[in-house]
Amino acid sequence: MERTVPMSEAAYNSRTRRRTDGQRRRRRRRRRFRAGGLLPIVLVILLACLGLHLRAAHQFEKERYHISDRENALALSVPSGNGRLPAFAEDLCVADPSGTFSDDGLECGAAGLFNDTGRTAVCGRNIFQRMHPASITKVMTALLVLEEGNMDDVVTVTDASVITEPGASLCGVAPGDRINMRELMYGLLLPSGNDAANAIAVHMDGSVEAFAEHMNRRAWELGATGTHFTNPSGLTDDAHYTTVYDLYLIFREAMKHPEFREIIATPEHDGLFTSSGGLPILKKWENSNWYLAGKAEVPAGLTVLGGKTGTTKAAGSCLIMGEQGTGEQEYISVVLNASGREKLYRDMTNIISKAVN
Repeated sequence: MERTVPMSEAAYNSRTRRRTDGQRRRRRRRRRFRAGGLLPIVLVILLACLGLHLRAAHQFEKERYHISDRENALALSVPSGNGRLPAFAEDLCVADPSGTFSDDGLECGAAGLFNDTGRTAVCGRNIFQRMHPASITKVMTALLVLEEGNMDDVVTVTDASVITEPGASLCGVAPGDRINMRELMYGLLLPSGNDAANAIAVHMDGSVEAFAEHMNRRAWELGATGTHFTNPSGLTDDAHYTTVYDLYLIFREAMKHPEFREIIATPEHDGLFTSSGGLPILKKWENSNWYLAGKAEVPAGLTVLGGKTGTTKAAGSCLIMGEQGTGEQEYISVVLNASGREKLYRDMTNIISKAVN
C-alpha cells in the first residue's frame, strides 16, 4: 500500500528555491548562447555587405574609366623607363570622344578611318559603340600566334575544330590532320577558316575557352577595354563584342609583324597539309577582300595593304584594312554592320577616299 509522507514547510521551500535557481541558470545559459550564436551571424552579414560595397565601387570605377568614356581615350597610363607616366595614347590616333564626326554618306552601323602615321582620326561613326565583329575577331587570334606562338609548330587538329553552324566559313581541316602553323595562319586569314581558329586556340592554350580569356587579357593590355571575346573565330555570341576604335588598336598591333602584312596582302594561297590518314592535302585559299580580288576599285593615290573581312547575320558585313597613301602615310579603316557586301565596299571606299581628298 502506497503511503504519502507529508513534506515539512522548510523542505518544501528549499526544494522550490533549488528549482527556481536552476531555472535562472538555464535562462542565463540560453541568453549567453543566443548572444554568442548571433555574433558570428552578424559578423558574416557585415562582411558580406562590405564585400558588396567594394565590388560595387570597383565596378563603378571600371565603368567610370572605361576607355569609351575617357576624354580622347588618353587616361590610361603605363610606366616608362625614366619614371614618367606618359599618356597611354601618346602614339595613337586621338578620336573625338563623342564617337561621331564627319560621317556624311555612310550607311553602315559604325566606321572609322585613322591616319596611323599622323596619329589622327580622319572620320568615323559610332567608333566607341559595342558591335559584333564577326571574323574580324581573327586579327586578335593571329596576333597571339605572332606574339606568343611558333610559326614552325606542327598543329594536330582536334575535334574542337568541327564547326556545325550553318554557313560558317572553313579552310577545310579536319580532326587528326597535321598542319604547319604558318599554313594554318593562311587558312585563318584568307578564307577566314573558323576551323583554323579553333585549331589554333586548342594548340596554344588547350581549349577554345582558355584561348578566349587569353584574347581578353591581351585586348585589355592594348587598351581595347570596350572588347570582350568568347571565341577565336567571331561566331555570334551576345558576350562577344568590340568597337571600331578597339579594332584599330588590335589591327595596328598586328601590322607591326611582317608575317601578318605578308599574309593579309596575299590574293590566294595553296595550303598544303597532311590528313589523319597520312595523305597530302592541297587546298586553294582565296582572299575574301574584294580590293585584293579586283572586285572593288581602290581610290587613286591609295594602295591597299590587306585586311580582314567578316560576315554574320548579327554583325552584318564587316571589314578592317590597312592602306598606304602618298608620302608613306599609313591608314587603318574599319566598317562594321553594313547591310550587304556592295554597301560594305561602298562605305569603305567612301571613308578611305578621305585619306587622299
